[in-house]
Amino acid sequence: MAYVFPPAAQPSVAVNGSDKRFPVRRIFCVGQNYAAHVLEMGGDISKPPVFFSKPGDAVVKNGSSIPYPLSTSDLHYEAELVVAIGKAGVNIAEADAASHIWGYGVGIDLTRRDLQYAAREIGMPWDMAKGFDRSAPCGDLHAVADTGILDAGHIRLSVNGEVRQQSDISDMIWSVPAIISKLSDFQALAAGDLIYTGTPSGVGQIVAGDRIDVEIQGLSGLSVTIT
Repeated sequence: MAYVFPPAAQPSVAVNGSDKRFPVRRIFCVGQNYAAHVLEMGGDISKPPVFFSKPGDAVVKNGSSIPYPLSTSDLHYEAELVVAIGKAGVNIAEADAASHIWGYGVGIDLTRRDLQYAAREIGMPWDMAKGFDRSAPCGDLHAVADTGILDAGHIRLSVNGEVRQQSDISDMIWSVPAIISKLSDFQALAAGDLIYTGTPSGVGQIVAGDRIDVEIQGLSGLSVTIT
């Protein structure tokens, strides 16, 4: 097939213990999925979590240096469990959701918070606040065959060695199976999709020179630096 210019490279994420890589198709994210974070953001915990998306090529590998994003003066970190989808499905029953999981990883949902607040004030979408270049750092993925189903385990984020976020993935409002099931009611999921499952409380600002480290029990850590 001939193209008018060379197509972009396939976005991908490293796989723990393998020279193979996980090809990324799309990135879906869950907002407001930990009650304490909903409250710190002035939200209503009686309302269900929300979905938004990032482009597949927003992924950034572990150990990367990330240029401070354009058009913001209030960049925030959000530590998240990432779920990698390995089997397509639509209208997936919650009881069947686990069979669609390829594996798990550690992620950061970088957010231009000032743009998010401005959009929220006028009822506009979050796209420019969330779906920008290099906004989805992701550590090495671990196959579910190696980890088993992850439904509990500490999640912790540090900035320059200082712990800023600390919780347990069991504290999510929607569990991973519930997320997969509900998302598949809106969108046919496909192998290669990544789902960032929401962040605990303690989100905050980062600036050029900051190093962000995230760990989730049982998974490889993730570290990036803002330049």
